[in-house]
Amino acid sequence: MELFGDPAVWLPWTFAALMGVSILIYVILDGFDLGVGLLMPLADDDEKDRLVASIGPFWDANETWLVLAIGLLLVAFPPAHGIILTALYLPVFIMLVGLILRGVSFEFRAKAPIAQKPKWNAAFFVGSLMASMSQGFMLGMYVMGLTWTWAHVGFAMLTAIFLTVGYSFIGAAWLIGKTEGRLQSHAVRWAKGGIWGLILGIGAISLATPFVSTRIFDKWFSLPEALYLAPLPIVSAALVAYIWWELRNLPRSDDRRAWGPFIAAATLFICAFVGMAYSFYPYVVPEKLTIYESASAPESLFIILIGTLWVLPAILGYTILSYYIFRGKASDLKYDIQEQVANEEAT
Repeated sequence: MELFGDPAVWLPWTFAALMGVSILIYVILDGFDLGVGLLMPLADDDEKDRLVASIGPFWDANETWLVLAIGLLLVAFPPAHGIILTALYLPVFIMLVGLILRGVSFEFRAKAPIAQKPKWNAAFFVGSLMASMSQGFMLGMYVMGLTWTWAHVGFAMLTAIFLTVGYSFIGAAWLIGKTEGRLQSHAVRWAKGGIWGLILGIGAISLATPFVSTRIFDKWFSLPEALYLAPLPIVSAALVAYIWWELRNLPRSDDRRAWGPFIAAATLFICAFVGMAYSFYPYVVPEKLTIYESASAPESLFIILIGTLWVLPAILGYTILSYYIFRGKASDLKYDIQEQVANEEAT
C-alpha cells in the first residue's frame, strides 16, 4: 500500500479515475446503441431489423460499464453514493425502467408474431428515450450541484434534450460505419440533423459549468490555467468542423472514411468529459464532498483494488472480443421462429 506514497491519497484518486473511465466508456458505447434505439421511428419497416442487428452483439457488453461505474461509486465512495442516489432517485428509477424496457423489447421483438413487432419496436424506442432523457437530466442536475430549484430543473431538462439528440447523432454515426446502401444514406441525413443537438449540448454544459462556482470559474479563466486548457475548445471546434465536412461527402462509393464521424464524435465526448473532470476535481459531490473525504478506508480500497484488477480486464477483454468478432457491416436479422411457423403453415 505504501509503494506509491500515501494510500489515503493515491487509492481514492485511482478509484475516481477508474470510475470516470467507466462512465466515459459507457457514455460512448451505450450512447450509440441508445441513439440507434432513438432513430427507430425514422427508419422504414424493412430497415428496423438492420438497426437492431447493428447493436445486437454489443448492447449487453456496453451496459456492463454502467454497472461497473455504479459499483465503484458504492464500494469506494459510499457517502457520495448515498448523496448522489438520494438526490437523483427519480431519474435513476426512470433510467432503470427504460433500460429494462429496452432489454425486454429487444428480446421479445425477435420472438413475437410479426403482427406484434411494431409494438415492441415502439417499446424499444420508448425505453431508449427514457434512458437517454434521464441520463441527460442527471448530468444537468450534477452540474448544478444536485440541488432542486426551478432554475436547476430547467437547465437539467435542456441538458436531457441535448444529450438525447447527441445520443441520436452518435447512433447515426455508428450506423454510417456499420451499414451500407440506402440505410447508410439515411444515417448520414440523420447525423446532419443530430450534430446541432450535440453542439448545443456540449456548448451549454461547457458554458454553464464555470459559473456554477467561483472555484470552477477560477480554474478555467485564471492564468496560466486558461492557456493549458485552450487545446480543449480548439480541438472540439476542429472535430465539429471535421464531422460536418465528412457528412457532406458521405456516403462514398468505396465506403472510405465511413467511420470518421463516429471516431470524431467519440473524441468530442472525451474532450467534454475531460473538461468536466477538471472542473469538478477533487469533488465527487459538487462543492460538498471530495473523493478523499468520501473514500472508504485505505485497507478496504486496497482489497477492492485487487478484485478490480481481475474484473476490469475481463470486462475490457469481453468488450473488445465482441467488437472484434462482429466487426464489419451489420447483416440481416433473422427470425427463425417466424420462419419455422411460416414453413409449417406452407406445408
